[in-house]
Amino acid sequence: MSKQDYYDLLGVDKSADANTLKKAFRKAAMQFHPDRNPGDKEAEKKFKEMGEAYDVLKDAEKRAAYDRYGHAAFEGGMGGGAGGAGFDFSDVFEEFFGDFMGGGGRGRRGGAQAGRGSDMRFNMEITLEEAFAGKSDKITVPTSVACDPCGGSGAEPGSKPEVCGTCGGHGKVRASQGFFMVERACPKCHGAGSTIKNPCTKCRGAGKVNKEKTLQVKVPQGVEEGTRIRLSGEGEAGMRGAPAGDLYIFLSIKPHPLFKRDGDMLYCQVPIPMATATLGGQIEVPTIGGGRARIKIPAGTQSGRQFRLRGKGMPELNGGFVGDMIIETVVETPVNLTKRQRELLEEFAAEGGDTISPRSEGFFSKVKDLWEDLTE
Repeated sequence: MSKQDYYDLLGVDKSADANTLKKAFRKAAMQFHPDRNPGDKEAEKKFKEMGEAYDVLKDAEKRAAYDRYGHAAFEGGMGGGAGGAGFDFSDVFEEFFGDFMGGGGRGRRGGAQAGRGSDMRFNMEITLEEAFAGKSDKITVPTSVACDPCGGSGAEPGSKPEVCGTCGGHGKVRASQGFFMVERACPKCHGAGSTIKNPCTKCRGAGKVNKEKTLQVKVPQGVEEGTRIRLSGEGEAGMRGAPAGDLYIFLSIKPHPLFKRDGDMLYCQVPIPMATATLGGQIEVPTIGGGRARIKIPAGTQSGRQFRLRGKGMPELNGGFVGDMIIETVVETPVNLTKRQRELLEEFAAEGGDTISPRSEGFFSKVKDLWEDLTE
């Protein structure tokens, strides 16, 4: 039985470039992989044929020979193809599975990334005023930094780490399990890619030491509860010169005694005297920026009435648009009255009627009607 054309196997034209070939091979490999088709001999056969086709077409010299002579180019042990002496099935799928698992080709060295320092978290509490205006502050965090004597290499000054003989400096080793390539940290160097014969006496070969570090942190305007600030490379130092981790600062905002926040809006309850609510007048209210704002109170203002002060709320993150502030009035009942004040209020009450307190009169009128209905 004659072999199927390699281009037809992968479903590409003869003019397909390397990227198109790679995409077609990945798609086919995912479809016919034995792990996805357990016990399916036909899928396993197709899987091998796909690997053979890609092995030939991804190589410029093999592809040129195939385009000229077809399958005959690889007969008789000339190299390439499933029957050729040069075909290594695991190598064909290394590129695919390396990318699939987040790894790379064999030429990559993974030691530096494998020993990357840990990320750190720092909780920082600020006031609502600081969230409004922004701030710059210093923080001190306990962390690990690169060892000075060895420069972070982990080796005693005057010596150097040696390339790991087991992984060749990659920090990882690979093993084939059936048709799947498994990648693990090197058991000898533990992913560092190098070994140390003479470890540094201060850091004992780790390349880092524990130390407190002081950092300048800039908190932008408009931050909210839970805002996260990332300081790249300010986390724990990596192993033996590997990159440091990041520091994440989580912000929390202290409760404010006057203002409640909802996004870029501020809310404030303001008590006003009964006389001002009744006769009308003006009041002054504080703003989050430290200033004052005047509000005109109309005569007959009730508790719960709201007034909007535009542009007196919180700014968006990093400035720009500024929200509004909502003032809600709470009419205050007089207390600790003098004898004369009580007499005046009693006279006022005696002269009262429906026109003075229409809401309360209307409410009790409805209650009276309800009671009459229940007694009938």
